[in-house]
This record gives sequence, C-alpha cells and structure tokens, in this order.
Amino acid sequence: MGLFNILPGFQKTPPGLERPILRRLPAVLWQGTVLLVLCAVVVQFWPWDGTAAQVHTRITTLHIGLISLMVLHWTVVLTVAIGAFIVLVMKGPAYVADAYPMDEAEQPSPSQARR
Repeated sequence: MGLFNILPGFQKTPPGLERPILRRLPAVLWQGTVLLVLCAVVVQFWPWDGTAAQVHTRITTLHIGLISLMVLHWTVVLTVAIGAFIVLVMKGPAYVADAYPMDEAEQPSPSQARR
C-alpha cells in the first residue's frame, strides 16, 4: 500500500500556460539580472559632471536603486514561479491518503442528536 492512492475516476486537466511559464522563468531571471548589472556598470563608467562627492553620491544612489530593482525582479519571478507551480500541482491527479466511508444518512442518529 502506497502513501497516497490516486482517486478513482478523477480526470486530469490538460496543461495550460503554467508549463511554458515555468520553462521561461530561468531565462527571464538571468536576462533581467544581467540587464540590471549592465546598467550598474554603465552608471559606474558614465562621464558624470560635478565634484567628486556629487559624482559618488549619484553613483551610489543609482546603485542602490538598481539593487532594489534586482531584488524586486527576483521576487516577482519567484512569485510567478510559485503560482505556476501551484496551478501545475492542482491540475495533476487527485490523491487520497486515508479513505473513510461516509455516513450517507440524511438525519443524524438519535445518539448524535442529543449532543
């Protein structure tokens, strides 16, 4: 006897957009990360005008913003991956761990009615 048994008579739902989304997410993650890192490199070597303190402040501010965007990007990708995985699991077969027969009585038994 296995840990879970497939529920008899359950029909699997055909796959939808969740599979292409899950396949595309690693590429989206890396492309977005590389794009933001390239932006940080461009900011670092951009010929800025102003004093050294002003240039350092601008570069630091832009780096903080780019790091924030990178964390946001990773969070969005992770959230979409979790959602697509949940849809994928929910479309799979139904399992039953412990099947107990249900009472099909319309009325509760007299001993249960007194409680």
